[in-house]
Amino acid sequence: MSPIVSIIMGSTSDLPVMEKAAQLLNELEVPFEMNALSAHRTPEEVEHFSKNAHSRGIKVIIAAAGMAAHLPGVIAASTPLPVIGVPIKASLEGMDALLAIVQMPPGIPVATVGINGALNAAILAVQMLSLENKELEAKFIAYKQNLKKKIVSANEDLKKVEYTFKTN
Repeated sequence: MSPIVSIIMGSTSDLPVMEKAAQLLNELEVPFEMNALSAHRTPEEVEHFSKNAHSRGIKVIIAAAGMAAHLPGVIAASTPLPVIGVPIKASLEGMDALLAIVQMPPGIPVATVGINGALNAAILAVQMLSLENKELEAKFIAYKQNLKKKIVSANEDLKKVEYTFKTN
């Protein structure tokens, strides 16, 4: 089994956030890899990864970083693959990371999800992959239907909660 999604984080301290992406990819049976690479501490390894990901069969990269958050942009600069940036809340409530990832120059886009939004990054990756993979598309549609069922069920449970002035 070869990975088609690569989850890259600037540090293993990002793992508690990025596990949500890994869990969804695992649930939907999407082969993925996870690595820690730093745009600042291991720039040569980041460049090597970025330049070779496409030829290794990777189709989408999810890159997480906090603070200066250069990792997603540095990766995007050296690969033809779509890169999804996940800003990590490390300082300044994650706003520094969000702005660093979303403010890319023309020609080097990074799709960006919300702060600590690893699950949405995985969902976006699956949506991209589903364009070419009908089996994955069917799994994703079922996943979305399950989300709907959970909310409908939760709403039914709320009907059982009683307050003196609650009218429904």
